[in-house]
Amino acid sequence: MPVPFFSFTTQNQQIRAATLEAMARVFDSEWYVLGEEVRAFEAEYAAFGHTAHCVGVSSGLAALHLALLALGIGPGDEVLVPSNAYVATWLAVSYVGATIVPVEPDVATSNLAPARLAAAITPRTRAIIPVHLYGQACDMAAIMQMAQKHGLWVVEDNAQAHGATSHGQLTGSFGHLNATSFYPTKNLGALGDAGALTTNDTALAEQLRVLRNYGSRQKYQNEVIGQNARLDELQAAILRVKLPLLPRWTLERQQLAAWYNNHLAGIPWLQLPEQLATSSHVYHLFVVHTPHRAALQQHLAAHGIGTAVHYPVPPHLQPAYQHLGFAKGQFPLAEQLATTCLSLPLWPGMTAAQVAEVAHAIRAFQPK
Repeated sequence: MPVPFFSFTTQNQQIRAATLEAMARVFDSEWYVLGEEVRAFEAEYAAFGHTAHCVGVSSGLAALHLALLALGIGPGDEVLVPSNAYVATWLAVSYVGATIVPVEPDVATSNLAPARLAAAITPRTRAIIPVHLYGQACDMAAIMQMAQKHGLWVVEDNAQAHGATSHGQLTGSFGHLNATSFYPTKNLGALGDAGALTTNDTALAEQLRVLRNYGSRQKYQNEVIGQNARLDELQAAILRVKLPLLPRWTLERQQLAAWYNNHLAGIPWLQLPEQLATSSHVYHLFVVHTPHRAALQQHLAAHGIGTAVHYPVPPHLQPAYQHLGFAKGQFPLAEQLATTCLSLPLWPGMTAAQVAEVAHAIRAFQPK
């Protein structure tokens, strides 16, 4: 039985009629930018995330960039970021001219290790960007305590963890500003690029609304140097259709992960995802680690099973960051995770039989 790495089919079937109706509503409204759909989605997503404000923007990267701009972070400032994050987190720091300070993760969870953050803080440190990688919440209580002690801003990168919790509190509600992505394959995905910021700070929310709209709150009056980084009406309308279904889809992801953990337990050469006792995991991705990744991936492909690697090259080894002078081996934990990680198929609508098929193929693999 072939098993694709990801499929939209089941989700799309569930929302097809409502999505087409929402798209027609936007079409017929003849108002396509910063209208009622964006305002309604912002209110609904803020309520979902238990925050006072949501500001819709054009992508997750735009959200991170605008967050740093709103906080006044720039040249001479240092920002602590995971050494193993997707490159977008690093790019946002580069865009404002600040200094990237990579911090190694906890190998068991792939998330920022709070104990390592303390050693990286200097008098120039201004902010921390914790990334809730693969859908598991970082230890936000420890991170916020450290930030408060040192007077640092916190910008959560919540792009992969819609609905996850740390110590019972939702991700995207801890930081001073919190960025998320609604890229189509995210747990809450649009039909194109889209993103948002959440915050409990009214002044920061208003500043973000100005920054995303050419630096303007009144047409043709530009207060600051802003950007065109607006969430459009069509994507907002589609996200409004999907948001009420997110809790159910999250439960499906967690059930699929539980089946995987049951089927794959005890394989000595395979490390399964480890969950913190104080955090929940919404399984944007189900990532295993093995020193035999290439051979296992080829074996699964031969059985019609799709996989992916998130992410094969850590940011410090990307050509784009060659100018920073980081050497291979400088962040060994990020490199270790990059060479051993493998994402298995997981999506709402996937069946128990498909999970069993993947697990059966993995157990049939003989590492050399």
